[in-house]
Amino acid sequence: MQLDFFPSRSLTLYLAKMFIARIIAMLAVLVLVLMALDLLSRTGDILAAPSNGQSELLTYIGLRVPQLIARFLPYSVLLATLITLVTLNQNSEVVAMKAAGLSAHQVLAPLLLTAALVSAVNFAFNERVVTRATATLKAWENNDYGPVPEDSGIRTNVYLTDGANILTANTLTGTGDETLMEEVTWYSRDPQGMLSEQLRADRATYAAPGWKLENVERFDVSAADTSTSDTVIIGEGLTTAQIELESVDPEGQSFFELWRSIEAYEAAGRRTTELRAKWWHKISGPLSAFLMPLLGAVAAFGLARSGQLFVRAIIGMALGFAYFVVDNAALAMGSFGGYPPFLAAWAPFFLFLLIGETVLIRTEE
Repeated sequence: MQLDFFPSRSLTLYLAKMFIARIIAMLAVLVLVLMALDLLSRTGDILAAPSNGQSELLTYIGLRVPQLIARFLPYSVLLATLITLVTLNQNSEVVAMKAAGLSAHQVLAPLLLTAALVSAVNFAFNERVVTRATATLKAWENNDYGPVPEDSGIRTNVYLTDGANILTANTLTGTGDETLMEEVTWYSRDPQGMLSEQLRADRATYAAPGWKLENVERFDVSAADTSTSDTVIIGEGLTTAQIELESVDPEGQSFFELWRSIEAYEAAGRRTTELRAKWWHKISGPLSAFLMPLLGAVAAFGLARSGQLFVRAIIGMALGFAYFVVDNAALAMGSFGGYPPFLAAWAPFFLFLLIGETVLIRTEE
């Protein structure tokens, strides 16, 4: 009985080297094409900022490329799987390996091991590079690609809630009692959730409790009447601690940083469903690369001369892309509270793991 999961050392290294070379090649092609397309849409905005030039374009590329690598690495593994297995099938190497007594799982074992290592590298790359690049790029974009002082604490396009009421601000600076908002809008809603009043102000400062609006323009919805005031106090239930929590960006925080943010949200009685789903997805997302050799394995088996090799490759590609569609849909449902966070992040992974194993066992084992 053959109990070894991997084939011989030489064959394992041969398949792993072939696979990793194709992963790198496909990733380079995808990143190059997508980066070029992204620059076509962003170059005008970047160069529109005063004094921006070629160096700013290179800065944007340096910040955007890590995001593209992390997002499309699993796609690269899927395409590399199909290319590798179709090549092995066409050259009758799969037939030779099965004739030597290897099972379908043993043929795929070197590819699965390589994909697992790629997943680990992707997770580490996300933690050390992508989160920092994302945080920096978002701050730069929010400043219209203008100079952003390091650790300035400036936040733009701020959106806060106080019960049913909504507070928005164009910019927010400072912390604690020194917090300052500029170009502020306050939407007051009645118990039925209907908009009853809108206040616009040049600035807002912390009044302990509440926020003091200055140079206020008030619009009463029911009376359709506009009036002005020097100062108005609003949002007495909105504290500076809650505002600090509003700055949490799951994509810009590492695995452990996001966990500490979730704990802070729970301590403040805030909803954490979306954050928890994205926290779990920081593991399941990179691990999706491990699934790709299994989902694309249908392209490896069957006689190339039967004329069904192309159909098998299409089926493998369809299974891989179906996973990404279901994964994104489940994560969106988890963000809206439709699925529990753990289920939203992990259900697609285990579902397609079972699908891939079922297809492989029923067709080849």
